[in-house]
Amino acid sequence: MKYKRHILLTTFVGLVIVILISFSKKKSNIDDKVIYYVADNNLEDIAFYWKDGSGNVIGSIQNLKTMIAKDNKELVFAMNGGMFRADNSPQGLYIDQFKTVIPLDTSSAEGNFYLKPNGVFYITSNNTPFICKTEDFIDNGHVKFATQSGPMLVINGEIHPDFKEESTNLHIRNGVGILPDNRIFFVMSKAVVNLYDFANFFQSYGCKNALYLDGYVSRAYIPEKNWMQTDGNFGVIIGITAPMRSE
Repeated sequence: MKYKRHILLTTFVGLVIVILISFSKKKSNIDDKVIYYVADNNLEDIAFYWKDGSGNVIGSIQNLKTMIAKDNKELVFAMNGGMFRADNSPQGLYIDQFKTVIPLDTSSAEGNFYLKPNGVFYITSNNTPFICKTEDFIDNGHVKFATQSGPMLVINGEIHPDFKEESTNLHIRNGVGILPDNRIFFVMSKAVVNLYDFANFFQSYGCKNALYLDGYVSRAYIPEKNWMQTDGNFGVIIGITAPMRSE
């Protein structure tokens, strides 16, 4: 009888501990304001796009869909991939298929891009994703794709120190983080949010590092969630493709 009571007590204590841990886990207050896509870089074909084969800026998600369809591919996911200038050229580092198209921007100026630390999201030759501060980025010749943006949202597990929890600076936003299992976490807000809450969402999912990509111009194409924005006029677009399915 004592043994049974001991087992029951141990089980009860275990359940209490599990419940306490679940309640102590960090929560985000914008869960219903965001949409996200988790990309498995080892299983999915992820690429960065800026210009087509003729040297013309792709610009929109619809144009990307049309372009890849010519190669019998379909779009699984897409999102604008960083800030850009008036001519749609990437603002800051852009590496495409191991070639540095735009060099790293280490200068200082006004605007979100230059809110230090800013950072780089890149994928290596073995499809490993990384996000690092601009000052820590090194191109060792194995960087397949890279886009620079800013500011960093989460840095080594901590929210950017300049973000204010009750900030009234509200915008549509999109960003990218690396999950604890090394999958890529693409997020866009469906409603206006501040930078602190947006960064906190990444942190709540365990992202040690996350990078802001852009603001009100942001678009995402996630057909598996019935979210299909195909307009826009961007610089870099991050896309995931798959062989076109037969009808």
